Amino acid sequence: MILPGATLGMLGGGQLGRMFTTAAQTMGYKVVVLDPDTNSPAGIIADQHICAKYDDEAALMTLASACDAVTTEFENIPAATLAFLESKTVVHPSSAALAKTQNRIVEKEFIASLGIAVAPFLAIRAEADIGQIEGNITLPAILKVANFGYDGKGQVVCHTLSEVKQAFSDLNQAECVLEQRINLEREVSTVLARSQIGDITNFPIAENVHIGGILHSTTVPSIISEQQAEAVTDMADKIAEGLDYVGTMAVEFFISKEGDIIANEIAPRPHNSGHFTLDACETSQFEQQVRMLCNLPSGDCELTSPVVMINILGDVWGKTEPNWYQLLSVPNNKLHLYGKQQARVGRKMGHFNVLAKSTEQAMAIATQSFEQLKAD
Repeated sequence: MILPGATLGMLGGGQLGRMFTTAAQTMGYKVVVLDPDTNSPAGIIADQHICAKYDDEAALMTLASACDAVTTEFENIPAATLAFLESKTVVHPSSAALAKTQNRIVEKEFIASLGIAVAPFLAIRAEADIGQIEGNITLPAILKVANFGYDGKGQVVCHTLSEVKQAFSDLNQAECVLEQRINLEREVSTVLARSQIGDITNFPIAENVHIGGILHSTTVPSIISEQQAEAVTDMADKIAEGLDYVGTMAVEFFISKEGDIIANEIAPRPHNSGHFTLDACETSQFEQQVRMLCNLPSGDCELTSPVVMINILGDVWGKTEPNWYQLLSVPNNKLHLYGKQQARVGRKMGHFNVLAKSTEQAMAIATQSFEQLKAD
């Protein structure tokens, strides 16, 4: 076990790294963040910020020398970086686990190999591959870049073969996956923590609404059936075991109108849809990340209140700051801002959680509060 007083490393300085840093420091750990941004949200509150690129070997040596264990906040850290650190210190999740989640094609093939359903898909690596669509994929479908896509970036809805060709060209003929659209009923996700001996603890399943490819709201508990919830949990656990994963991770699922449960994406880290745990669970997903990294027992994942989480994007900034007073005048609202210095459209600047006696009441408060938050 790695006990309080030790130093933990975080690869990545965004909001997930910031919330990990806060959890770790609250528990008595020191945190060193490696991130190339001088004003990264996690770097500005860490005990030490190594401002360097993720493939800077000298910087990685400094990180490894300073830290008793290292983790990451997002899956696009080069797997080679984790492999290098693994030879110097404790690293979770492993480079092997991360490598299976960095490319959409590899990820989908891995999930399917476990016997878990994924949406019909076709790898598009060259224009000639588009000729294989007929008979394999029913349009409309979504063309997604295989690497580095997130929050709807690098995704194009295509209704015809000509649109697929144009989208592939617009994406600079980068390696892509063409994914058949699902007759969608709802989207859910589950966050879990897996220990170094393979014990898994699960947070309640969250129901999500996306706008423009970016998560807008998360509602917990979900209204899916008990049978569906068990299936989602079992599939997520099977994925974590297949990866031999250690740490906190999330899996997103589609539920079709026909009742099919389809795995969408793996997030080898805490997840936006798990932010409700900061205020509505006995233990947050970030404390769990610290516990798993340090080989400590899992915290209690029990839900303490119905909750709705709303993302705050840069879109709500106008000529002035958003109406924070109006938001904070509601006792049920719990505001979390990420310390980002510049608001931009589509950029995640923070979120707020609404606690209430029911999800219906929480959603009503959340909707009104979000509308009042918008600046002129």
